Amino acid sequence: MAVTLTQARDAAAREDWAGAYALLHEADRHPTTPLGPGDLDALADSAWWSGRVEESVTARLRAHAAHVAAGDPRGAGATAWWLASEYRRLGRPAAAAGWLHRARHHLEGRPDCPEQCLLALADAEEAQQHHDPAAALAAARRMTRLAELCANPDLVALSRQSEASVLLAEGRWAEGLALLDDAMRAVTAGELSSLYTGRLFALALDQCMGAADLRRAVEWTEAAMAWCSVPRAQHVAPSPGATRVTPSPGATPRTPAPARAAPVADNPFRGACRVHHVEVLDLLGEWARAEEEAHLVLQEVLEDSLDAAAAASYAAGEVQRRQGRGVEAARSYARAHELGRVPQPGLALLRLAEGRADTALAGLRLALDCQSDPRHDLLGRARLLAALTEVTLAVGATGAAEQAVLELEGLAPAPEAPLLAAVAATARGALALARGEPAHPPLRRALVLWRELRVPYEAARARMLLAAADRAAGDEAAARLSLDAARTAFERLGAAPDARRAAALLAGAQHPPHHGATP
Repeated sequence: MAVTLTQARDAAAREDWAGAYALLHEADRHPTTPLGPGDLDALADSAWWSGRVEESVTARLRAHAAHVAAGDPRGAGATAWWLASEYRRLGRPAAAAGWLHRARHHLEGRPDCPEQCLLALADAEEAQQHHDPAAALAAARRMTRLAELCANPDLVALSRQSEASVLLAEGRWAEGLALLDDAMRAVTAGELSSLYTGRLFALALDQCMGAADLRRAVEWTEAAMAWCSVPRAQHVAPSPGATRVTPSPGATPRTPAPARAAPVADNPFRGACRVHHVEVLDLLGEWARAEEEAHLVLQEVLEDSLDAAAAASYAAGEVQRRQGRGVEAARSYARAHELGRVPQPGLALLRLAEGRADTALAGLRLALDCQSDPRHDLLGRARLLAALTEVTLAVGATGAAEQAVLELEGLAPAPEAPLLAAVAATARGALALARGEPAHPPLRRALVLWRELRVPYEAARARMLLAAADRAAGDEAAARLSLDAARTAFERLGAAPDARRAAALLAGAQHPPHHGATP
């Protein structure tokens, strides 16, 4: 058995989680001596990486008890923090709060150490939830100071990501993005352990999409998917001085273990990263791949990542809706709702296409009212406001549309967020067109931005609005050029309803195009 435990500890140190799990599970089932606290930590880690969430939590509970029995408050504090994190992901906030309280109890009054970084991170997250940016920023910077003092690359990168989150939420884009770039430099350079590599990929992609930073999202989703697909045999050597604060096999968390940059074959971060890849593919017009990968997410995510499954279901519904597959879209939106996501604005736009504008309007207003903190999901709010513009213009409520457009224009400065600027410019042009005001300037700006971002569907919709503006100005030749280009783009994408509308307008029918833009 001693040989088995030695092999298990070696496998865990190499982040061969499947091998570590098999060995530790066997040693736990047929013990000659009980597993120590570090071995139980490693069993919890390896069970999670192998997709066994319940077993991971059970092993972590045992590890916590073992650290307490061994008189190791730092080990107990770290394990309690990880339990709080896991219970939060499992949707058990009361249990998460209890374990975070326990972590604070274990670490209170202890000297500076890596485990104190985890409490500082929790402080930053709680302050953000309570809309206290000053306290959140102070906690994030305290975490950075501690991580640098402990020379822990994993925690330094995570602390910079945490500080970036606060700054971006406060509209301090240049500072926040610089810190996020620095954290992701360490990730993409392979300087961090697998756990922190995956965690930072997931967090950074959440931030990129929430902040409507499509360029970074494209770059980092590609890097994340490449990392997730690297075979275990391609582990690379750890960077000099890299350490982990996660419990390491055969030792308490105070003993550093080597970090690794490569993933495992069954990577529990794959689904969370892939769902952002789906969102990027959707924007870039690669709809077939987006829908295919959305279905893969549903097969890959663990039970503690159901938000990714909900997002994937919603993304599949968006592709289906725009391709005119209304029944399938409704099913996908219903699945997203089952999994905990409000399926807006897609469901509202589906209802609008069915002629149910009142239902669409009610759904959008409720979704906007339910956003607890729009600053953390600017793109989500922009999409809701763009859809609200579209629906209110469809029912002739230009005053309500004006309010939505004004909020859209105030979401973010254009240079740092061209995607938000494109949404706002399209909505402004649609409103101007509905009022009989000059619509060409905002619509041309929108088209330039959509094309620079390489978002073909929204570029084609902007062309439809430009065609209407050209016709209103008496320039039929320009209108037909825009309509023909839009029809070609819609046909290439498989957006059948929009392609039919463009074709009808080319044939001389005067059906108005959809207003607004909802990327």
